This record gives sequence, C-alpha cells and structure tokens, in this order.
Amino acid sequence: MPLTVTIGLSLLTLAVLAAQAPGTARQPEDRFVTSDGLRIHYLDWGNPSAPPFVMLHGIDRIARTFDHVAPHFTDRYHVIAMDLRGHGDSGWDPEGRYLVEDHAGDLEGLVRALGLRNITLWGNSTGGRVVQVFAGLHPELVAAVIAEDVGPERPRSIADAYARRVKQEENGWSGPDELLAQMRANPQPLPAAVLEPYVRYGTKRREDGRLVWKRDPNLVKGFVETELWRYVRAVKAPILYVLGGRSTIVPAATQEELKKALPQVRIVTMPELGHYPSDEKPEEFVKIVDEFLRR
Repeated sequence: MPLTVTIGLSLLTLAVLAAQAPGTARQPEDRFVTSDGLRIHYLDWGNPSAPPFVMLHGIDRIARTFDHVAPHFTDRYHVIAMDLRGHGDSGWDPEGRYLVEDHAGDLEGLVRALGLRNITLWGNSTGGRVVQVFAGLHPELVAAVIAEDVGPERPRSIADAYARRVKQEENGWSGPDELLAQMRANPQPLPAAVLEPYVRYGTKRREDGRLVWKRDPNLVKGFVETELWRYVRAVKAPILYVLGGRSTIVPAATQEELKKALPQVRIVTMPELGHYPSDEKPEEFVKIVDEFLRR
C-alpha cells in the first residue's frame, strides 16, 4: 500500500484548489480536431514544450472528470484530456460506431493532428481500453501507459448493465439540483471535485427542458463484450495497471496472464477502492503514477 503523508494541504490538494479558483491558475483551453469526419473536443492544459500526457475518460464520462488530477502533472507534461466520440462536446457518429477501436482511431487522429510523440497515456475504464489498443498499434509513439481498473476484456454482464442504465435515464432530470441529489445519494457517491464538473460540463437541456447527459444513446452499440489481447500483447512501453480492490473488472487470472504477456508490466491494487480509484483516493493514486513514471 502506498505511503500517505499529510502535512497541511498536500501539493495535489493545493493544485486542485488553485485550478478551481477563477483567475488564479492555468485553466484548460477548449480545442477541437477532426477525426473520421467527427469534431473531437479536447482540453489543453498548456505547457506544449513538455512531453505530452493524454487522458481518456470512461464510458459516459467527459474530459472534465480529470480536472481534479490534471493540475498535478501540468508542470512536467503537456496535459491533454479528450472527450471520446459520442461524449461531452465531441461529435456523435451517425452510424453508431463506438467500439474501442473506433475511439482509438480518434486518438490516432488527435495524435496526428498535434504531431505528438513520446506520449504518456492514462485511461480509466473504457478510456483504459483505448490506450491499451493505441499502445499496441503504435509502440513507436508511446512512452508509458496507465490503465485504471481495466484490462483487455469486457464481459457481457458489464455491457448489459450499461445498456440498462441508459434506458433508465432516458427521461433525464428537472435540473442539475435533482441530478446532483440523485448522484450524491448513491452508496458510493463521486467526490465533489469530480461530481460537480461532471454535471456542469457533461449535461445539456433537451428541447423539452429536461436535463440530459451529453451522450449519444447509441453508445450502447459499441459498449459490447470485448476482447483486446491481440493489441495488449503488442504493447512495448512500460505499462501500469492500477486496480480497485473492491472491483472485479480485472480478475486474478487476467492479472496473471498480463504478467506473462507483458514483462514490463506493473500491477498495483488499491485496497477497498472501486472502479475509479483516482476519484476515491486521488493523492494516493497520483503517488503510484509518479513512482511508475520516475522508473
């Protein structure tokens, strides 16, 4: 278990507070590239002369859900957080092409448009699958990979659960207060530093006035049972899997197979945490990432 030392406010806490205070620190700029005919939105946190660090979110999330951790890396990296197609302010695919490989194609488009090399990639959930695929397809471009609580496989049960949730949320909410209250009432609610930007930037008003997520309902067409071992076995860069101890997304058998397939792999489990450990314990999470990147 990583050692946690608290002396007043931690550097990460100070960075997050500074980033959230208007006019006191660097704020990300909204930018766009075109990939496969779609307008892809990303946040640019500045420092373009530094090595690129690209963050990709999970299903249903948005680039702004990295706001609480992105400032920690901006002094060393050119941090970029991308809205996957069908999410946030990125375009919706008219043919419902939302497989992991389709998202990886948009990452390729971003990398090509910006001329990125020596890239550090961090993805959580679906974004973690995307960075594994990209790193396997483009080993010459990737310096390091961080996959948060996700491996090469998505079982049918997870895909079915997501489809049910999209159906349940069809009617939307009366406004942000109702949505926030519902999310805070979850048994394991998101921290405010994640929840508030998520709702602020990740929702929109429908024509009938109801508040809905900025997501294409057809995302369910791509969120299907998935197996990505052919890409993962081709990864050459150092790769870190950070898993939540309460999560079952990457079972022990898969972890053992990853160790056999990737001699450069490191797998760290954060006890008692769920599917997004960087939300629940961001300071401990970034310490694990920092130690991995120093290696």
